[in-house]
Parts: sequence; structure tokens; C-alpha cells
Amino acid sequence: MSNRLFQGVIYQMKDAFDRTTGVIDENGVVIACSDLGKMGSVRDGVVEGLPFANEVMALDGHTYRYMGAGQKSEYIVFIEGEDKIAEKMSKLLAISLGNIKSLYDEKYDKGSFIKNIIIDNILPSDIYIKSKELHFNIEEPRIVFLIKFFGKTDMLPFEMLQNMFPDKSRDYVISVGEHDIVLVKELKPGTEMREIEKMAVNIADTLSTEFYTKVAIGISTIVENIKDLAKAYQESQVALEVGKVFETEKNIISYENLGIGRLIYQLPTTLCEMFLQEVFKKGSLESLDRETLMTIQCFFENNLNVSETSRKLFVHRNTLVYRLEKIRKLTGLDLREFEHAITFKVALMVRKYLDSKTVKF
Repeated sequence: MSNRLFQGVIYQMKDAFDRTTGVIDENGVVIACSDLGKMGSVRDGVVEGLPFANEVMALDGHTYRYMGAGQKSEYIVFIEGEDKIAEKMSKLLAISLGNIKSLYDEKYDKGSFIKNIIIDNILPSDIYIKSKELHFNIEEPRIVFLIKFFGKTDMLPFEMLQNMFPDKSRDYVISVGEHDIVLVKELKPGTEMREIEKMAVNIADTLSTEFYTKVAIGISTIVENIKDLAKAYQESQVALEVGKVFETEKNIISYENLGIGRLIYQLPTTLCEMFLQEVFKKGSLESLDRETLMTIQCFFENNLNVSETSRKLFVHRNTLVYRLEKIRKLTGLDLREFEHAITFKVALMVRKYLDSKTVKF
């Protein structure tokens, strides 16, 4: 389609330029030209000789430069002549065709369409109209991965992700920020979350190994309709944000596994402060030392089982009972009682959330 687009524009500009103009692809093949007899011919040495986006090159009576404005492209424009006029005209042609291609891609490219949906840059009524124009299947199970990179990398591993998911009619890799990439993945009906998480592990391991950088991935729920992709993208963002607070040891976080952390994250900080003040005596939470907090965490991880917890902590059962009694006296909550344990667990999560917001008590 780009070939016909370029050829149409070049043909209309033929009289204005009064010189032979054209476009070659990444293989050096002429795909559009004002001289139809040169279509399909190969320009040897051009692609190899023009390595940088901001350079212009004269070769065999023609001037070449990459399409676009100061950026490397898969296409190179050329114009007859090696003089200053040819150099200026090649720049004008490169910018013009580059802008036209960008507008065309935005209108007809499925990837741009998906990006506009996830960033909520298209009206709901227009989604269905555009889907029909692009012959896009509206109702298919899809999921959104938000892949975030930490630290400095020489390049965003966009191409590697595209190579990992090469089916561009079903999977869409989209750059949404300097360190963020979104993968919208079409799924087979009946795909389970454990398969999706396994896929995320593979992505994280591959990118971490290749680029020597930490990678975190937020996973949305599965959506059945294309209009819900914006909601899925928001879920993947929430997964990373909540995971950063409550699941600090994990680098892959699924929205549907966030549990109560998702609810706490949506609460106003003032409400959280009131909750902590009501649950704990003043200063009682702060009085718990690191060893006591580790004991509490282990007790929760072992389902409030005293014997199992004491075994995991390598302490005598009576020692653990003494520690739990000490906690009861300090806080007024007996962790051996289920309701008290639930209250304490939620309170610790609320405190962790407030700490992430830099709210001090």
C-alpha cells in the first residue's frame, strides 16, 4: 500500500520538481519513481552507504536521504542531480513523503488503532466504525501486558518484543513511554491465567538477559471485546502500581491476583489514617521491632498455625506463644483469633500503603 501511496504523490509532484524523483526500500529496490521505466531497478550501494538518518549522500548522479525529518526510516528518497538544489529538494521530498506516510499509517494501521484505544484517544462509537474499515475482529479474547524497564538501556527492546510476537494481525507491540511497552495479545478461547503468567515470565527472562536490566510486567484481566482494551490497559497499570507497594519481591503481577491490596490502593489516605488510629493504640504499631514483625509475617504465611510457624522460625512453641501474647498486650489484637488476625493483616497493608505515599504517623 505504501508503494502506491508514494507513487501517487510523486506522480503529482513530477512537474513541480522537473527532475527524476523516487523512493527505494531497505533492499535498494526502486518502489516509486517519476520515471516509470526505472521502477523495480536496484540502486546498489545506497543502503550501505547511507548509514545515518541525518546524512545526505550523492551517488551516480543522484542525491539520497532517509524519508522523514531527521530520522532513520525503512525508505530512502532520491532526486536527480548532485548539486545544492538537489540536496534541498531531497530534504523537501523526504519530509513531505514522511509526513504523508505517518498520516496514512495513523489512519489505516491496526497498531495505531489499538494504541488509540488503550490510551482512550478514540470515541467508543468510532471504535466499531474503524474496526470495520480495518477488517478488525471485535470480539476475541485479548489480554494486555504492560512491560516496564528500570535503569538506563541503550535502546528500548521494542524490536525484540516484535520478534517474540511476530503475528502482527493478532499481537500488537506498542511503545507508550520512554521505559514502557504494551503488548496486546490475542488468546485462544479457554486460555488460563497460569499460561498467561508463564508467557510473562518468558518475556521478562528474555528481556532481562538480553538487556541486563530489571523488568516488571503488569497483566490485565482477559477482555472479550475490543472496546474494553482501555480498561485492560488501566488494569495493567494498577497491577504494577499496587504490586510496587504490596508485592515488592515480585516482578510479574496480575490484576486479578491483587486481592485486598487493590481495594486499599483506591482508598483516600485520610480514611486509611483514621482506620489505623482506630485499630491501634497510639504508638503501639511503631513499638513492634523487626523480629516481631517477621514473626507476624511468618504466622500469617503459615495460616495462623502455631506449631508450623515455630518450626519455620526454629523457635520453641512456647517462645512463639510468648511473642504472640506480647503482641496482644501491645496492640490489643490476639493474632490467634481469626478476626483479630484479619484486622491486623489489613492494618499492616494500610500502613505499607501510607508509607508508599510518604504519609507519616
